[in-house]
Amino acid sequence: MAFRPGLGNDQIMTEPSTTFRVADLEPQDAYKLTSGLVVPRPIGWVGTVSADGHDNLAPYSFFNLIGSDPPHVAFSAGAGRRDSLNNVRAVGEFTLNIVTAETVEAMNATSASLAADDDEFDHAKLTKLPSLEIRPHRVGEATASMECRVIDIVHIGNPEGGNDLVIGEVLLVHAANRVLDGTRVDQEQLRAVGRHVGSWYSHATDLFAIDRPA
Repeated sequence: MAFRPGLGNDQIMTEPSTTFRVADLEPQDAYKLTSGLVVPRPIGWVGTVSADGHDNLAPYSFFNLIGSDPPHVAFSAGAGRRDSLNNVRAVGEFTLNIVTAETVEAMNATSASLAADDDEFDHAKLTKLPSLEIRPHRVGEATASMECRVIDIVHIGNPEGGNDLVIGEVLLVHAANRVLDGTRVDQEQLRAVGRHVGSWYSHATDLFAIDRPA
């Protein structure tokens, strides 16, 4: 069904479509199709540290807030993204740094394929801020960050591939005063960035409000 802005429900029209059976697709094609449709996705900029003290920082667009009492977040690491996963398995903690217009280029730089003992903070020329209750560092340039403790890691998909979903409880939230009104976050000031597909991103600045029904 296609929704035409400004039209009533009786004017919603169908349009030609194609149906894909996921089992008949190559995994990469299924990924491209679904990740191109589920957009924009928030970006979890995940800071971790290895058991022997090597810092790692990597962006994940398979990420979201998944609980509220207390807040929980989750990010999903695929077969080719194992440094963060290995670190959270070993240490059980991570920082979650919010990607905004000010840091999107640095975030992209940390997506480079580096050796496990190379430091993405240094590679992207980012400031390491010590966390207050966990070992991994925060991104000093980030408008906001969270300190998280791993609650569970769940494998999703084929045993030989798939993803590992890392679930973390949020222990502390750090946010710049300029985006805050008490515990409310000014969305225009935050200037969050969303992930689409390929090289495409979007700015969360074209905002509109719709009142929820009673």
